[in-house]
Amino acid sequence: MDLTTAGNTATAPTETAPLKVAVILASNREGRFAPVVADWFRSRTAGHPGIETDLLDVAALDLPTALSRRPGPEDRAVLAEVSGRLAAADAFVVITPEYNHSYPAPLKNLIDWHFTEWQAKPVAFVSYGGISGGLRAVEHLRQVFAELHAVSIRDTVSFHNAGALFDDEGRHRDPVGPDAAAKSLLDQLVWWGRALRGARAAHPYGG
Repeated sequence: MDLTTAGNTATAPTETAPLKVAVILASNREGRFAPVVADWFRSRTAGHPGIETDLLDVAALDLPTALSRRPGPEDRAVLAEVSGRLAAADAFVVITPEYNHSYPAPLKNLIDWHFTEWQAKPVAFVSYGGISGGLRAVEHLRQVFAELHAVSIRDTVSFHNAGALFDDEGRHRDPVGPDAAAKSLLDQLVWWGRALRGARAAHPYGG
């Protein structure tokens, strides 16, 4: 549901301008593991040149849960702030657990309140969970973002039995494997992010 017209009207950035990546933390479960994964991932983006991140935590956004074409003043204020941050992003990374074979309801709520903000931008996924590592949630999300005219990145980072993979200070016990996966994801995200940013600047998207 589009409440703004800000999605594709920004001034064209230069090729070397930092890629603005909105990192979306999808879990709002009590006692959630999500911040550990988010901190780990953002520490990897810090070492990747040309990326600026903005963390959007669904547990803190306080979005209305009832979709409406005429939200009240307080809801409009919240939505305007969130919409602006999504519109300003060149790319997205969704960090999601798997709830009952899919992704959390608050994430779907965030997605459904917006439309143009997602269009013609790349979306990458970092997932975690039990045996599946959250990959079933990711496959559902690919279908949703395709409907929104976003481009999903093929490579993902997935943590199976995630609780056993990090120490008490949030450091991953394997310093090699996940780092390589994160680098591959970020390399693809930066390529697609810059390519689509340039394309939107030259030809505003109207899908």
